[in-house]
Amino acid sequence: MKVAILTSGGLAPCLSAAVGYLIQRYHLLDPKIEIIAYLHGYQGLLLGQSTVLSDYSEAPSLLNFGGSPIGNSRVKLSNASDCEKKGLIASGANPFEVAAQQLITDHVDVLHTIGGDDTSTTAAELAHFLKQHNYPLTIVGLPKTIDNDINPIQLSLGATTAAEQGAIFFEHVVNEHTANPKTLVVHEVMGRHCGWLTYETARQYTERLQRRTFAPHLGFSKEAFEIHALYIPEIDIQLDAEIARLQPKLDHIGSLNIFVSEGACANVIIQELERSGQTVERDAFGHVKLDKINAGQWIGERLAKRLGAKKLLVQKSGYFARSSQPNAFDLNLIQAYVDYAVECAFNQQSGLIGQDERFGGQLRCIEFEAISGGKPLNIKDPAIQNLLKAINS
Repeated sequence: MKVAILTSGGLAPCLSAAVGYLIQRYHLLDPKIEIIAYLHGYQGLLLGQSTVLSDYSEAPSLLNFGGSPIGNSRVKLSNASDCEKKGLIASGANPFEVAAQQLITDHVDVLHTIGGDDTSTTAAELAHFLKQHNYPLTIVGLPKTIDNDINPIQLSLGATTAAEQGAIFFEHVVNEHTANPKTLVVHEVMGRHCGWLTYETARQYTERLQRRTFAPHLGFSKEAFEIHALYIPEIDIQLDAEIARLQPKLDHIGSLNIFVSEGACANVIIQELERSGQTVERDAFGHVKLDKINAGQWIGERLAKRLGAKKLLVQKSGYFARSSQPNAFDLNLIQAYVDYAVECAFNQQSGLIGQDERFGGQLRCIEFEAISGGKPLNIKDPAIQNLLKAINS
């Protein structure tokens, strides 16, 4: 049996640990199994760039790292023109055929993909292509996205750690409200279509805030450290109403703290940019590059101007949060997902490992055809409603 691993897409606090746990699990079950890794995800698969993961003694050390020891990239096999443009395939070649041939050449029996919905749907297309060409390959994916927006998976690996790190990030940034009078501090959090990470970061920050001791008579009141607005893609922002709500708070507290999902108001911002003649950049998957949209800046500028703020400070926690090593909660979750993934690999069962919301959160090898991205935050959940109401009131 020969196993291949690849990590793809953006970073998340689970990649290195997942690779480490996979190496350990296979070595425990059968030390004779050869494990290779395709470098920088599907890019390495197309280019035939791989490395043998043979030093099992170092695998436990991977649990203490963020990033990916085998590298990531954003490559979509169904986007032949982009693959050709990047020099990954020859002119006119079919990326799926190139990838399939490399797997055949390398005699791979099991491929583990660690990535988000795009990585998983690409894996599904690859599995279908190989099946049509009578090559039996088992593909077992592990869900990685700090957005936690993969249908029907309840919780993606690394998402909880990313939220915790975002909360820690803001615990430092919030102190900037003391640097200038009437400061508007905007914390932009990653999240394209889903506000889960922004919500969970705000929830964890608020929870940590409850455990702090303040000195209101000496200049540090709790209300100056609280979140005063939370904007996510699932809820439209009524600017006039927000100005009326936030103005008394700014006048009383002297500063405001606002959490913004990078996907909030994205459609409005894109339309505004395109009307002005600007080109909105997109990646190989057709997604708008949200770091070029800057929702936090866009929203912050409009609020600051109308509220009369003296200073606007926009800080993004995305890269800080997503590159962290996993916390204890995620390490346990990663190990559980990996153990089940290896079991499925031995049973030649393909799919994406995850807690399936359709089955009450049961850990399953979910059929690839059931996987899709863009799962929104369930704003009807009572706990979510309570936090949103507490902040946005």
